[in-house]
Amino acid sequence: MTFIQLIEFRTSRIEELNAAMDRWLATTEGKRTSTLSVQAQDRDAPDTYVHIVEFPSYEAAMANSNLPETGEFAATLAEVCDGPPSFRNLDVVRSTAD
Repeated sequence: MTFIQLIEFRTSRIEELNAAMDRWLATTEGKRTSTLSVQAQDRDAPDTYVHIVEFPSYEAAMANSNLPETGEFAATLAEVCDGPPSFRNLDVVRSTAD
């Protein structure tokens, strides 16, 4: 079953976060298990962002979380955020595409 994680966070240091994301993408090439990643900015709440990350399964997401590079990225996320991020862990029960 497809699994999606939503990560909502606030930061005024998005450039630093994006640089860390670029490093993570480079160092996890061929190892990461995510199939889609989207970063979105909230139009109504300045400095508020959501990462939407899709995995083929919950187990694949946990394997991705256990990568040392993911731990390093999480530490950077905590450092540049204006508070703790919030996580939603979602099993996809229905999906459509146009």
